[in-house]
Amino acid sequence: MTRLQLIQQIKRQQSYLCIGLDTDLSKIPIHLQHRPNAVVEFNKAIIDATKDFCVSYKINTAFYEAIGAKGWDAMEETVGYIPATHLKIADAKRGDIGNTSSQYARAFFETLQFDAITVAPYMGEDSIRPFLEYDNKWTIVLGLTSNKGAADFELLKTADAIPVYEKVITTVAKWGSINNLMFVTGATKAEEFTHIRELVPDHFLLVPGVGFQGGSLAEVSKYGMSKDCGLLVNASRAIIYAGETESFAAEAAAVAHQYQVEMASYLQGI
Repeated sequence: MTRLQLIQQIKRQQSYLCIGLDTDLSKIPIHLQHRPNAVVEFNKAIIDATKDFCVSYKINTAFYEAIGAKGWDAMEETVGYIPATHLKIADAKRGDIGNTSSQYARAFFETLQFDAITVAPYMGEDSIRPFLEYDNKWTIVLGLTSNKGAADFELLKTADAIPVYEKVITTVAKWGSINNLMFVTGATKAEEFTHIRELVPDHFLLVPGVGFQGGSLAEVSKYGMSKDCGLLVNASRAIIYAGETESFAAEAAAVAHQYQVEMASYLQGI
């Protein structure tokens, strides 16, 4: 998916919502749990119910890898079910020496047909370069994350008093462009969005942390939005586990719709 296609989809849907399909078999409705293809059945119902309110789906691969080959098959079937109009993100946080990253890129961009993948920048440019070599694919680099442990390294100051996350963003931004690079920026660090926008005014930001982690959609939108929106705000548990009964998909749709309505108000003029 190209940048233009993503922006057009945001305008069409009046939304920049990304729904995380972090599907945990133990948390889906009980009536589904013992079915042979429970994860896929749950995911398809969520996608059918919410696709009009979002522009992207993000699959956290850990939830699928944890159940072995069956989980990998479920992930592949889910990716294939997501509409082509929606950005398909593999939240895999990969990153390794170049030849290994080349195989990761092949796995997620060719075999599984994702549009984007999250990567860790710790090992440097040669660990990220293989992902950037694909046309019309997105590499989403961890910048400033929403977890408590971000303080352990990301917020530390370098010798020249620059936070490590800032060094990461400014350095990585030179390796790609606004057409193939995004940065993960946690909603719980909303006070940093103004500064991050000074560093990368036009890059898209993938924003976790709204919903159960307590991030504010209003603040993220106020301080993080660019002239082309430039945001994908992710919500996972707050949407997909909104209901526990056979009406779970309708309840998920209701929550996704609430997000979409609020987002539409912030998109006025874009």
